[in-house]
Amino acid sequence: MTFDKTQNSQLKTIMASQAPTIYSLQTPKDISLSDVEAELSQIWQSYGIGDANGALPAATRATTFSLVVYEPEETQYLLATSGYYNGPIDGILGPQMEAALREVQRTHQLPETGTATPETLAILREEIAKRHGDGTGEIGSKASYGLDAKSPRIADEIALRNPCRIIALCPTTGEDEGVKAQVSAYCPIQKQSSSTLICCEYITLTGTAAALERVGGMIPALLIGGLPKFLWWKATPDPNNALFKRLAAVCNNVIVDSCEFNEPESDLLSLQELVETGVPLADLNWRRLSAWQELTAEAYDPPLRRASLREIDRVTIDYEKGNPAQALMFLGWLANRLEWSPVSYEKESGDYQITKISFLTQDQRQVQAELAGVPVAHGGEIIGDLIALRLSSTNPQADCGTLICSETGGCMRMETQGGAQSSGLFQHVTSLSEQKAEVLLSQQVQRWGHEALFEESLAVIGKFLKLGNQ
Repeated sequence: MTFDKTQNSQLKTIMASQAPTIYSLQTPKDISLSDVEAELSQIWQSYGIGDANGALPAATRATTFSLVVYEPEETQYLLATSGYYNGPIDGILGPQMEAALREVQRTHQLPETGTATPETLAILREEIAKRHGDGTGEIGSKASYGLDAKSPRIADEIALRNPCRIIALCPTTGEDEGVKAQVSAYCPIQKQSSSTLICCEYITLTGTAAALERVGGMIPALLIGGLPKFLWWKATPDPNNALFKRLAAVCNNVIVDSCEFNEPESDLLSLQELVETGVPLADLNWRRLSAWQELTAEAYDPPLRRASLREIDRVTIDYEKGNPAQALMFLGWLANRLEWSPVSYEKESGDYQITKISFLTQDQRQVQAELAGVPVAHGGEIIGDLIALRLSSTNPQADCGTLICSETGGCMRMETQGGAQSSGLFQHVTSLSEQKAEVLLSQQVQRWGHEALFEESLAVIGKFLKLGNQ
Protein backbone atom coordinates (compact mmCIF):
# COMPACT_ATOMS: atom_id res chain seq x y z
CA MET A 1 0.00 0.00 0.00
CA THR A 2 1.47 3.37 -0.99
CA PHE A 3 0.39 6.91 -0.21
CA ASP A 4 1.36 10.10 -2.04
CA LYS A 5 2.87 12.65 0.33
CA THR A 6 3.68 16.34 -0.06
CA GLN A 7 6.23 17.78 2.35
CA ASN A 8 6.17 21.48 1.51
CA SER A 9 2.45 22.24 1.77
CA GLN A 10 1.83 25.18 4.14
CA LEU A 11 -1.21 26.24 6.13
CA LYS A 12 -2.91 29.15 4.42
CA THR A 13 -5.76 31.54 5.05
CA ILE A 14 -7.39 32.84 1.89
CA MET A 15 -8.37 36.47 2.24
CA ALA A 16 -9.83 38.89 -0.35
CA SER A 17 -10.83 42.54 -0.56
CA GLN A 18 -14.41 41.37 -0.31
CA ALA A 19 -15.08 38.73 2.34
CA PRO A 20 -15.46 35.28 0.75
CA THR A 21 -18.16 32.84 1.76
CA ILE A 22 -15.61 30.40 3.18
CA TYR A 23 -12.21 30.84 4.80
CA SER A 24 -9.70 28.15 3.87
CA LEU A 25 -7.43 27.28 6.80
CA GLN A 26 -5.87 24.38 4.93
CA THR A 27 -6.11 23.77 1.21
CA PRO A 28 -6.08 20.06 0.26
CA LYS A 29 -2.76 18.58 1.34
CA ASP A 30 -1.51 15.10 0.47
CA ILE A 31 -0.45 13.11 3.52
CA SER A 32 -0.09 9.57 4.76
CA LEU A 33 -3.37 8.06 5.95
CA SER A 34 -1.78 7.35 9.32
CA ASP A 35 -0.95 11.07 9.74
CA VAL A 36 -4.51 12.38 9.27
CA GLU A 37 -5.29 13.06 12.94
CA ALA A 38 -1.89 14.62 13.60
CA GLU A 39 -2.25 16.94 10.61
CA LEU A 40 -5.74 18.06 11.67
CA SER A 41 -4.54 18.71 15.22
CA GLN A 42 -1.74 20.87 13.83
CA ILE A 43 -4.27 22.97 11.91
CA TRP A 44 -6.26 23.76 15.04
CA GLN A 45 -3.19 24.45 17.14
CA SER A 46 -2.20 27.06 14.56
CA TYR A 47 -5.62 28.66 14.29
CA GLY A 48 -7.08 28.31 17.74
CA ILE A 49 -6.62 32.03 18.37
CA GLY A 50 -6.99 35.11 16.19
CA ASP A 51 -3.98 36.70 14.51
CA ALA A 52 -1.78 39.27 16.26
CA ASN A 53 -3.58 42.39 15.04
CA GLY A 54 -7.06 40.95 15.54
CA ALA A 55 -7.93 41.04 11.84
CA LEU A 56 -8.79 37.35 11.70
CA PRO A 57 -11.42 35.81 14.01
CA ALA A 58 -10.52 32.74 16.04
CA ALA A 59 -11.21 29.40 14.36
CA THR A 60 -12.42 26.33 16.24
CA ARG A 61 -13.04 22.82 14.90
CA ALA A 62 -16.59 21.55 14.54
CA THR A 63 -17.78 18.95 17.04
CA THR A 64 -21.25 18.09 15.74
CA PHE A 65 -21.06 14.84 13.76
CA SER A 66 -19.03 12.87 11.22
CA LEU A 67 -20.32 12.37 7.69
CA VAL A 68 -18.80 9.69 5.46
CA VAL A 69 -19.63 10.34 1.80
CA TYR A 70 -19.06 7.58 -0.74
CA GLU A 71 -18.86 9.56 -3.99
CA PRO A 72 -20.03 7.90 -7.20
CA GLU A 73 -17.52 7.30 -9.97
CA GLU A 74 -17.82 9.80 -12.81
CA THR A 75 -17.24 7.38 -15.66
CA GLN A 76 -20.22 5.17 -14.83
CA TYR A 77 -22.58 8.15 -14.58
CA LEU A 78 -21.38 9.46 -17.95
CA LEU A 79 -21.87 6.03 -19.54
CA ALA A 80 -25.29 5.54 -17.92
CA THR A 81 -26.51 9.01 -18.89
CA SER A 82 -25.37 8.47 -22.49
CA GLY A 83 -27.19 5.14 -22.66
CA TYR A 84 -24.14 2.89 -22.94
CA TYR A 85 -24.30 1.38 -19.44
CA ASN A 86 -27.11 -0.01 -17.29
CA GLY A 87 -25.23 -1.59 -14.41
CA PRO A 88 -24.61 -0.57 -10.80
CA ILE A 89 -22.97 2.76 -10.00
CA ASP A 90 -20.23 1.43 -7.73
CA GLY A 91 -16.86 2.61 -9.09
CA ILE A 92 -15.85 -0.92 -10.05
CA LEU A 93 -14.44 -1.50 -13.53
CA GLY A 94 -16.27 -4.75 -14.24
CA PRO A 95 -16.97 -6.59 -17.51
CA GLN A 96 -20.19 -4.65 -18.21
CA MET A 97 -18.50 -1.27 -17.77
CA GLU A 98 -15.49 -2.35 -19.84
CA ALA A 99 -17.81 -3.47 -22.65
CA ALA A 100 -19.62 -0.10 -22.51
CA LEU A 101 -16.31 1.79 -22.77
CA ARG A 102 -15.27 -0.35 -25.75
CA GLU A 103 -18.59 0.40 -27.44
CA VAL A 104 -18.06 4.14 -27.02
CA GLN A 105 -14.53 3.88 -28.33
CA ARG A 106 -15.57 1.73 -31.29
CA THR A 107 -18.42 4.12 -32.16
CA HIS A 108 -16.12 7.14 -32.13
CA GLN A 109 -13.11 5.37 -33.70
CA LEU A 110 -10.93 5.61 -30.62
CA PRO A 111 -8.41 2.95 -29.51
CA GLU A 112 -10.47 0.13 -27.93
CA THR A 113 -8.78 -0.02 -24.53
CA GLY A 114 -11.91 -0.67 -22.44
CA THR A 115 -10.63 1.94 -19.96
CA ALA A 116 -11.72 5.49 -19.17
CA THR A 117 -9.17 7.37 -21.27
CA PRO A 118 -9.29 11.19 -21.31
CA GLU A 119 -10.43 11.09 -24.95
CA THR A 120 -13.30 8.73 -24.10
CA LEU A 121 -14.48 10.88 -21.19
CA ALA A 122 -14.30 14.01 -23.36
CA ILE A 123 -16.52 12.34 -25.99
CA LEU A 124 -19.07 11.30 -23.34
CA ARG A 125 -19.22 14.78 -21.82
CA GLU A 126 -19.66 16.29 -25.27
CA GLU A 127 -22.50 13.89 -26.12
CA ILE A 128 -24.37 14.78 -22.93
CA ALA A 129 -23.83 18.51 -23.48
CA LYS A 130 -25.24 18.29 -27.02
CA ARG A 131 -28.20 16.20 -25.88
CA HIS A 132 -29.26 18.69 -23.22
CA GLY A 133 -28.18 21.84 -24.99
CA ASP A 134 -26.73 23.51 -21.89
CA GLY A 135 -23.05 22.96 -22.45
CA THR A 136 -22.51 21.59 -18.98
CA GLY A 137 -22.75 17.87 -19.60
CA GLU A 138 -25.06 17.50 -16.61
CA ILE A 139 -28.48 15.86 -16.49
CA GLY A 140 -31.24 16.22 -13.91
CA SER A 141 -29.98 15.85 -10.37
CA LYS A 142 -26.71 14.37 -11.68
CA ALA A 143 -25.51 17.99 -11.49
CA SER A 144 -25.57 17.58 -7.73
CA TYR A 145 -22.85 14.98 -7.95
CA GLY A 146 -20.26 17.36 -9.33
CA LEU A 147 -19.28 15.70 -12.63
CA ASP A 148 -17.42 18.94 -13.26
CA ALA A 149 -14.65 19.02 -10.66
CA LYS A 150 -14.78 22.81 -10.64
CA SER A 151 -18.38 22.90 -9.44
CA PRO A 152 -19.12 22.79 -5.68
CA ARG A 153 -19.96 19.38 -4.30
CA ILE A 154 -22.99 18.76 -2.13
CA ALA A 155 -20.65 18.07 0.77
CA ASP A 156 -19.55 21.71 0.60
CA GLU A 157 -23.19 22.82 0.78
CA ILE A 158 -23.74 20.61 3.82
CA ALA A 159 -20.72 22.09 5.52
CA LEU A 160 -22.17 25.58 5.14
CA ARG A 161 -25.22 24.53 7.15
CA ASN A 162 -23.69 21.93 9.48
CA PRO A 163 -19.96 22.37 10.18
CA CYS A 164 -18.66 18.84 10.76
CA ARG A 165 -16.01 16.32 9.78
CA ILE A 166 -16.54 15.02 6.27
CA ILE A 167 -14.71 11.92 5.05
CA ALA A 168 -15.10 11.59 1.28
CA LEU A 169 -14.36 8.22 -0.32
CA CYS A 170 -13.75 8.66 -4.04
CA PRO A 171 -13.40 5.45 -6.08
CA THR A 172 -11.49 5.69 -9.34
CA THR A 173 -11.03 3.40 -12.30
CA GLY A 174 -7.68 2.36 -13.70
CA GLU A 175 -4.65 0.74 -12.10
CA ASP A 176 -4.60 0.10 -8.37
CA GLU A 177 -1.93 2.45 -7.01
CA GLY A 178 -3.04 2.45 -3.42
CA VAL A 179 -5.01 5.18 -1.66
CA LYS A 180 -4.22 8.87 -1.77
CA ALA A 181 -5.17 10.78 1.41
CA GLN A 182 -5.77 14.53 1.65
CA VAL A 183 -6.83 16.79 4.50
CA SER A 184 -8.25 20.31 4.38
CA ALA A 185 -10.21 22.67 6.60
CA TYR A 186 -12.75 25.35 5.73
CA CYS A 187 -14.72 27.82 7.81
CA PRO A 188 -18.17 28.94 6.61
CA ILE A 189 -18.67 32.57 7.63
CA GLN A 190 -21.60 32.91 10.01
CA LYS A 191 -23.25 36.32 9.73
CA GLN A 192 -24.28 36.31 13.37
CA SER A 193 -20.71 36.05 14.61
CA SER A 194 -17.60 37.94 13.54
CA SER A 195 -15.36 36.86 16.42
CA THR A 196 -15.39 33.08 15.96
CA LEU A 197 -15.35 30.75 12.97
CA ILE A 198 -16.73 27.21 13.36
CA CYS A 199 -14.87 25.13 10.83
CA CYS A 200 -15.23 21.91 8.88
CA GLU A 201 -12.62 19.23 8.49
CA TYR A 202 -12.34 17.36 5.19
CA ILE A 203 -10.58 14.04 4.75
CA THR A 204 -10.52 12.75 1.18
CA LEU A 205 -9.46 9.20 0.31
CA THR A 206 -9.02 8.41 -3.39
CA GLY A 207 -8.25 5.05 -4.98
CA THR A 208 -9.82 2.12 -6.77
CA ALA A 209 -12.79 0.44 -5.11
CA ALA A 210 -10.53 -2.48 -4.18
CA ALA A 211 -7.95 -0.14 -2.62
CA LEU A 212 -10.59 1.66 -0.58
CA GLU A 213 -11.87 -1.68 0.69
CA ARG A 214 -8.35 -2.61 1.84
CA VAL A 215 -8.14 0.47 4.06
CA GLY A 216 -11.78 0.14 5.18
CA GLY A 217 -10.70 -1.01 8.64
CA MET A 218 -8.91 2.30 9.23
CA ILE A 219 -11.86 4.52 8.29
CA PRO A 220 -13.91 4.03 11.52
CA ALA A 221 -10.91 5.34 13.47
CA LEU A 222 -11.26 8.65 11.59
CA LEU A 223 -14.83 9.20 12.86
CA ILE A 224 -15.18 11.52 15.84
CA GLY A 225 -15.82 9.41 18.91
CA GLY A 226 -18.97 9.97 20.97
CA LEU A 227 -20.76 11.95 18.23
CA PRO A 228 -23.40 10.88 15.66
CA LYS A 229 -21.95 9.19 12.59
CA PHE A 230 -23.64 9.25 9.17
CA LEU A 231 -22.85 7.36 5.98
CA TRP A 232 -24.11 8.92 2.77
CA TRP A 233 -23.79 6.15 0.19
CA LYS A 234 -24.28 7.96 -3.10
CA ALA A 235 -23.62 4.87 -5.21
CA THR A 236 -25.80 1.83 -5.79
CA PRO A 237 -26.54 0.18 -2.42
CA ASP A 238 -24.97 -3.27 -2.24
CA PRO A 239 -25.55 -5.42 0.86
CA ASN A 240 -22.59 -7.58 -0.19
CA ASN A 241 -20.10 -4.74 -0.60
CA ALA A 242 -17.42 -5.26 2.09
CA LEU A 243 -16.71 -1.53 2.55
CA PHE A 244 -20.42 -0.72 2.76
CA LYS A 245 -21.01 -3.41 5.41
CA ARG A 246 -18.04 -2.22 7.46
CA LEU A 247 -19.15 1.43 7.47
CA ALA A 248 -22.86 0.70 7.94
CA ALA A 249 -22.01 -1.28 11.07
CA VAL A 250 -20.44 1.75 12.81
CA CYS A 251 -22.78 4.55 11.62
CA ASN A 252 -26.00 5.72 13.27
CA ASN A 253 -27.70 6.29 9.93
CA VAL A 254 -27.09 5.13 6.35
CA ILE A 255 -28.42 7.66 3.84
CA VAL A 256 -29.20 6.96 0.17
CA ASP A 257 -31.07 8.82 -2.58
CA SER A 258 -33.21 6.52 -4.72
CA CYS A 259 -33.73 9.21 -7.38
CA GLU A 260 -30.16 8.31 -8.44
CA PHE A 261 -30.72 4.55 -8.64
CA ASN A 262 -29.78 3.20 -12.07
CA GLU A 263 -31.96 0.08 -11.61
CA PRO A 264 -34.61 1.36 -9.16
CA GLU A 265 -36.60 -1.83 -8.68
CA SER A 266 -33.65 -4.12 -7.88
CA ASP A 267 -31.99 -1.37 -5.83
CA LEU A 268 -35.13 -0.90 -3.71
CA LEU A 269 -35.07 -4.65 -3.09
CA SER A 270 -31.47 -4.24 -1.94
CA LEU A 271 -32.64 -1.56 0.51
CA GLN A 272 -35.23 -3.99 1.85
CA GLU A 273 -32.50 -6.59 2.38
CA LEU A 274 -30.50 -4.04 4.37
CA VAL A 275 -33.50 -3.17 6.54
CA GLU A 276 -33.99 -6.86 7.30
CA THR A 277 -30.40 -7.06 8.53
CA GLY A 278 -30.99 -4.16 10.93
CA VAL A 279 -29.26 -1.34 9.03
CA PRO A 280 -30.83 2.06 10.01
CA LEU A 281 -31.69 3.45 6.57
CA ALA A 282 -32.90 6.82 5.32
CA ASP A 283 -33.78 7.76 1.72
CA LEU A 284 -33.72 11.42 0.67
CA ASN A 285 -36.24 10.60 -2.05
CA TRP A 286 -38.68 9.45 0.65
CA ARG A 287 -38.46 12.98 2.11
CA ARG A 288 -39.54 14.42 -1.24
CA LEU A 289 -42.86 12.60 -0.87
CA SER A 290 -43.82 14.30 2.40
CA ALA A 291 -46.04 16.95 0.77
CA TRP A 292 -47.91 14.28 -1.24
CA GLN A 293 -48.38 12.16 1.87
CA GLU A 294 -49.58 15.11 3.94
CA LEU A 295 -52.13 16.24 1.32
CA THR A 296 -53.41 12.68 0.91
CA ALA A 297 -53.89 12.30 4.67
CA GLU A 298 -55.48 15.76 4.87
CA ALA A 299 -57.98 14.82 2.14
CA TYR A 300 -59.49 12.16 4.41
CA ASP A 301 -59.31 14.03 7.71
CA PRO A 302 -62.93 15.33 7.61
CA PRO A 303 -65.21 12.90 9.50
CA LEU A 304 -67.58 12.59 6.54
CA ARG A 305 -64.75 11.38 4.28
CA ARG A 306 -62.88 9.30 6.82
CA ALA A 307 -65.35 6.42 6.63
CA SER A 308 -65.03 6.27 2.83
CA LEU A 309 -61.26 5.86 2.98
CA ARG A 310 -61.74 2.09 3.01
CA GLU A 311 -63.74 2.34 -0.22
CA ILE A 312 -60.68 3.27 -2.31
CA ASP A 313 -60.04 0.52 -4.85
CA ARG A 314 -58.45 2.44 -7.74
CA VAL A 315 -55.07 4.20 -7.56
CA THR A 316 -53.40 5.96 -10.50
CA ILE A 317 -49.99 7.60 -10.15
CA ASP A 318 -48.21 9.57 -12.89
CA TYR A 319 -44.50 10.30 -12.58
CA GLU A 320 -41.81 11.69 -14.85
CA LYS A 321 -40.53 8.81 -16.95
CA GLY A 322 -37.07 7.58 -16.00
CA ASN A 323 -37.20 6.42 -12.38
CA PRO A 324 -40.28 4.90 -10.67
CA ALA A 325 -38.80 5.03 -7.14
CA GLN A 326 -41.06 7.85 -5.88
CA ALA A 327 -44.20 6.25 -7.33
CA LEU A 328 -43.30 2.86 -5.84
CA MET A 329 -42.59 4.38 -2.42
CA PHE A 330 -45.82 6.38 -2.37
CA LEU A 331 -47.82 3.28 -3.29
CA GLY A 332 -45.93 1.27 -0.66
CA TRP A 333 -46.79 3.90 1.95
CA LEU A 334 -50.47 3.96 0.97
CA ALA A 335 -50.77 0.16 0.92
CA ASN A 336 -49.04 -0.06 4.29
CA ARG A 337 -51.34 2.49 5.93
CA LEU A 338 -54.50 0.89 4.49
CA GLU A 339 -53.26 -2.67 5.13
CA TRP A 340 -53.42 -3.87 1.52
CA SER A 341 -51.65 -7.12 0.59
CA PRO A 342 -50.09 -7.30 -2.91
CA VAL A 343 -51.17 -10.23 -5.10
CA SER A 344 -49.83 -9.42 -8.60
CA TYR A 345 -47.29 -7.19 -10.36
CA GLU A 346 -47.13 -6.62 -14.13
CA LYS A 347 -45.23 -4.25 -16.42
CA GLU A 348 -46.12 -3.09 -19.93
CA SER A 349 -43.72 -1.70 -22.52
CA GLY A 350 -44.44 1.36 -24.68
CA ASP A 351 -44.07 5.14 -24.66
CA TYR A 352 -45.51 5.15 -21.16
CA GLN A 353 -43.83 2.94 -18.58
CA ILE A 354 -46.97 1.24 -17.21
CA THR A 355 -46.87 -0.89 -14.08
CA LYS A 356 -50.04 -2.56 -12.77
CA ILE A 357 -50.24 -3.87 -9.22
CA SER A 358 -53.19 -5.64 -7.59
CA PHE A 359 -53.89 -5.80 -3.85
CA LEU A 360 -56.41 -7.42 -1.53
CA THR A 361 -57.88 -5.49 1.38
CA GLN A 362 -58.48 -7.05 4.79
CA ASP A 363 -62.09 -7.79 3.80
CA GLN A 364 -60.89 -9.42 0.54
CA ARG A 365 -61.83 -6.61 -1.83
CA GLN A 366 -59.60 -6.06 -4.88
CA VAL A 367 -57.61 -2.84 -5.34
CA GLN A 368 -56.05 -1.99 -8.71
CA ALA A 369 -53.10 0.39 -8.92
CA GLU A 370 -51.48 1.78 -12.06
CA LEU A 371 -48.14 3.60 -12.14
CA ALA A 372 -47.39 5.48 -15.37
CA GLY A 373 -44.00 6.87 -16.36
CA VAL A 374 -45.01 9.87 -18.45
CA PRO A 375 -42.58 11.21 -21.09
CA VAL A 376 -41.97 14.93 -20.52
CA ALA A 377 -40.21 17.42 -22.76
CA HIS A 378 -38.26 19.06 -19.97
CA GLY A 379 -37.82 16.99 -16.83
CA GLY A 380 -37.44 18.54 -13.43
CA GLU A 381 -34.35 18.56 -11.27
CA ILE A 382 -35.26 15.20 -9.74
CA ILE A 383 -35.63 12.22 -12.08
CA GLY A 384 -38.96 10.47 -11.50
CA ASP A 385 -40.80 13.26 -9.65
CA LEU A 386 -44.51 12.59 -9.08
CA ILE A 387 -46.79 14.50 -11.45
CA ALA A 388 -50.28 13.52 -10.30
CA LEU A 389 -52.21 10.88 -8.38
CA ARG A 390 -55.86 9.88 -8.30
CA LEU A 391 -57.65 7.85 -5.64
CA SER A 392 -61.16 6.65 -6.46
CA SER A 393 -63.65 3.81 -6.05
CA THR A 394 -65.82 1.63 -8.28
CA ASN A 395 -68.57 2.19 -5.71
CA PRO A 396 -70.54 5.21 -7.04
CA GLN A 397 -71.81 5.98 -3.53
CA ALA A 398 -68.32 6.30 -2.04
CA ASP A 399 -67.12 9.84 -1.37
CA CYS A 400 -63.43 9.04 -1.62
CA GLY A 401 -62.38 10.53 -4.98
CA THR A 402 -59.22 12.64 -4.66
CA LEU A 403 -56.95 14.15 -7.31
CA ILE A 404 -53.59 15.69 -6.35
CA CYS A 405 -51.26 17.31 -8.89
CA SER A 406 -47.90 19.00 -8.91
CA GLU A 407 -47.97 22.71 -9.59
CA THR A 408 -45.54 22.33 -12.49
CA GLY A 409 -46.74 19.04 -13.99
CA GLY A 410 -50.49 19.51 -13.84
CA CYS A 411 -53.13 16.80 -14.26
CA MET A 412 -53.64 16.80 -18.01
CA ARG A 413 -53.55 13.00 -18.44
CA MET A 414 -55.82 12.46 -15.44
CA GLU A 415 -58.32 15.03 -16.70
CA THR A 416 -58.47 13.61 -20.23
CA GLN A 417 -59.31 10.24 -18.71
CA GLY A 418 -62.18 11.71 -16.75
CA GLY A 419 -60.26 11.94 -13.50
CA ALA A 420 -61.36 15.46 -12.67
CA GLN A 421 -65.04 14.56 -12.94
CA SER A 422 -64.71 11.43 -10.81
CA SER A 423 -62.70 13.10 -8.06
CA GLY A 424 -64.48 14.89 -5.27
CA LEU A 425 -61.42 16.76 -4.03
CA PHE A 426 -58.74 18.52 -6.06
CA GLN A 427 -55.43 19.72 -4.56
CA HIS A 428 -52.05 21.00 -5.72
CA VAL A 429 -48.58 20.15 -4.45
CA THR A 430 -46.50 23.30 -4.79
CA SER A 431 -42.85 23.33 -5.82
CA LEU A 432 -40.57 22.93 -2.81
CA SER A 433 -36.96 23.98 -2.25
CA GLU A 434 -36.68 20.86 -0.09
CA GLN A 435 -36.30 18.86 -3.32
CA LYS A 436 -32.58 19.63 -3.32
CA ALA A 437 -30.40 16.90 -1.87
CA GLU A 438 -28.26 19.28 0.19
CA VAL A 439 -31.31 20.70 1.98
CA LEU A 440 -32.76 17.25 2.62
CA LEU A 441 -29.44 15.98 3.90
CA SER A 442 -29.11 18.97 6.23
CA GLN A 443 -32.45 17.95 7.75
CA GLN A 444 -31.59 14.25 7.84
CA VAL A 445 -28.44 14.74 9.93
CA GLN A 446 -30.62 16.21 12.69
CA ARG A 447 -32.09 12.74 13.29
CA TRP A 448 -30.83 9.19 13.17
CA GLY A 449 -31.77 5.62 13.92
CA HIS A 450 -34.60 3.58 12.42
CA GLU A 451 -37.56 5.22 10.62
CA ALA A 452 -40.47 2.86 11.25
CA LEU A 453 -42.85 4.25 8.60
CA PHE A 454 -40.22 4.16 5.86
CA GLU A 455 -39.14 0.64 6.78
CA GLU A 456 -42.74 -0.64 6.92
CA SER A 457 -43.49 0.89 3.50
CA LEU A 458 -40.29 -0.59 2.08
CA ALA A 459 -41.40 -4.02 3.30
CA VAL A 460 -44.63 -3.71 1.25
CA ILE A 461 -42.63 -2.56 -1.78
CA GLY A 462 -40.40 -5.61 -1.40
CA LYS A 463 -43.43 -7.89 -1.45
CA PHE A 464 -44.92 -6.62 -4.71
CA LEU A 465 -41.54 -6.26 -6.45
CA LYS A 466 -40.79 -9.91 -5.67
CA LEU A 467 -44.12 -10.85 -7.29
CA GLY A 468 -42.77 -9.35 -10.51
CA ASN A 469 -39.68 -11.56 -10.32
CA GLN A 470 -41.63 -14.80 -10.02
